[in-house]
Amino acid sequence: MAGECLSPYLRVVLGHQLVVLSDAHLGAVPDAVETALLDFLHQAPALGDCLLINGDLFDFWFAWRSAVPRTGVRVAGALAQLRRRIPVVLTGGNHDRWGGTFWERDMGIPFHPSHLRFEAAGRCIEARHGDGLAEQHRGARLIHRLTRSKPLVAAFGLLHPDLGMALIRTLSPRLADTTRHEAVLEAAMSRQESWATTRLAADPPVDLLILGHTHRARCAELHPGRFWLNPGAWMDAGQYAVVTPSRIDLLHFPIG
Repeated sequence: MAGECLSPYLRVVLGHQLVVLSDAHLGAVPDAVETALLDFLHQAPALGDCLLINGDLFDFWFAWRSAVPRTGVRVAGALAQLRRRIPVVLTGGNHDRWGGTFWERDMGIPFHPSHLRFEAAGRCIEARHGDGLAEQHRGARLIHRLTRSKPLVAAFGLLHPDLGMALIRTLSPRLADTTRHEAVLEAAMSRQESWATTRLAADPPVDLLILGHTHRARCAELHPGRFWLNPGAWMDAGQYAVVTPSRIDLLHFPIG
C-alpha cells in the first residue's frame, strides 16, 4: 500500500493512532478556545501518536518574509514543542493557507496549503480542508478563488504586516460566509459527502478521506472499508477525532 498511497507532498508513515482537528479559527473566538487548545496540545501524546490539523487553525494567518501575526505565536510555539514528541502535519484552509515556508523551515512541521496524503493508523489517508469542493454560496466561491490567486497573494505579501492585518479586519466580515442556519449547514455537509463518495471511487488506494470546513462532525463508510471523516470544528465545543486501525471516534475536549 505504501507505494500507492504516499505522495510527493509527504512521503512518511506517521503513526498508529491519529488525532485530527480542524477549524479552530483562533483570533476570532473567545480566549477560552485557545487556552483549551494549548491544554489539548500538551495532552495530545496521551491521545494518539500523531496529529493532523486540517485547516483553519487560525481565522487569518499569513507568513510575511520576516513576520507572522502575533495572535498565533503561542499555538505555533506549542506545536513546535509537540512535534518533538509526536509527528505533526498541517494543511491550509481558506483562512490560513498562506504559511509559505514558515511551518516547515521555522517550526519543523510539514505543511501543504491544499492537501496532504500519508499513511497513519494502517490507512492510506488524504486530508483536505474542504473549501471549494461543493460551494454554492456566491461569496464562498469568490473567497475560494481569491485565496488561490498567486498574484493577489504575492501583492498582499508586499504590504506592511500592520497594514495587511488592518485590511483583513476590515474586509473579512464582508467576505466571509458566517451562516449558522441549520438547513444551510446540513446542505453543505450533504454536498461534501457526495463529493467524498465520488473522490473515493476515483482513487482506490485511499482508505480514509478527511475533510473539514463545514463545521459539522460526521464519519461514514462510503465504500466497503473506506471512510469519509469530518472531525467538526474545534471552535464548537472542542470537537476532534481519533483514528486507529479498527475505529474512528468523534470526541470533545472541554472548553472553559
